[in-house]
Amino acid sequence: MARQKKPQYEYLPKKGIYRKRIKDVDGKYVAIYASSPEQMEEKLREAQDLISNASFRRENPLVRDYAERWLTMHSAHVRPTTMVDYTSVVKIYIIGTIGDMYMADVRPDDVKMAIVEASKKSTSIYRKTQMLFKLIFQSAVDSGIIDKNPCENLNPRGGVEAKEKTALTDKQMKTLLESVKGLPVETFVMLGLYAGLRREESLGLKWENVFLDTDAPHLSVQTAWHTEHNRPVISTNLKTRAARRNIPIPKPLLDHLAEKKKAATSEFVVANSDGNPLSETQWQRLWKYVVTRTTKERTYTRYKKDGTKEVHTVAPVLGEKASHNGKVVYTMDFVPTPHQLRHTYITNLLLAGVDVKTVQYLAGHEHARITLDIYAHLTYNRPEDLKQKIDSAFGHSQI
Repeated sequence: MARQKKPQYEYLPKKGIYRKRIKDVDGKYVAIYASSPEQMEEKLREAQDLISNASFRRENPLVRDYAERWLTMHSAHVRPTTMVDYTSVVKIYIIGTIGDMYMADVRPDDVKMAIVEASKKSTSIYRKTQMLFKLIFQSAVDSGIIDKNPCENLNPRGGVEAKEKTALTDKQMKTLLESVKGLPVETFVMLGLYAGLRREESLGLKWENVFLDTDAPHLSVQTAWHTEHNRPVISTNLKTRAARRNIPIPKPLLDHLAEKKKAATSEFVVANSDGNPLSETQWQRLWKYVVTRTTKERTYTRYKKDGTKEVHTVAPVLGEKASHNGKVVYTMDFVPTPHQLRHTYITNLLLAGVDVKTVQYLAGHEHARITLDIYAHLTYNRPEDLKQKIDSAFGHSQI
């Protein structure tokens, strides 16, 4: 006698319906109910499709979901400022381009198309985008989510070459210092020009690390500033191990800091009106004290009473006062950048004959190669510096 097959679902006579228990994507049993075997079959097919799709999404996440997970996993291993930088690049150039694709569906051509936007930016952004693409997808390979990294053969060349870094001339340096005299940004400018501090080092500097009343006045770089959601964060986690250093204070900066400290009410050398470190918005406002005194063309958008926009372009003339503020005079026909202050400091040290290893220490460079690259750029390309060496090398040769 042939055995009867056990029915795939059971009938509940009291309720007059059919029931089937199945496992969902989490392995838990759920009940499916239907009024007829035909309806039960249809509902089972729908349920299995939903479970399969959910399982597929779990095993093969969207690029945006995995990229965000990758950022979270690596947040404990990199500096907060680096993490902010990584997050920005990932959101704009990875999530913003292929974020809605499934990881397993991404092909090399998809990545190459996605990276086009980054190639229009600086070489630094382009290379960083490439690096993050490779790291994220290699992590997915290592975790068994995808079989092959679609970013393996990316062309490392691309991006817009950054303009050659130039230091301020002696005349520009003097003009800048005169332009910011007595303004809130003056201390920041002087820390860059006379101590070579990075932006985050200047904004994170505390008075307890500024030693003015010693035989060798110096400041000690021990803290760094960054912001999270516009709020300032002061950290002892510096850019590199070499960033933790003691820097002698030259007389112009010594005199300025001594005067500044007399009136100081904050523990920070550069602080807002409440004595707290600057937020990102406050930092941008601080640097505007410099930019608004340059002849850089700028555009303003104003709203009329009827709500329509009105765009004004201003082309400042050197020596004239700003029409909107008589206290602002256009004194600079160049536009300094915060990093240019530090670059000027390093340049002046090298041109003064300070040896490369000393400059490397004072600049907080982790590797001498960085300083040597700057050194070669500054001195080897100057004929006036090379003439004596060439004459010495060939002066005694006979033809």
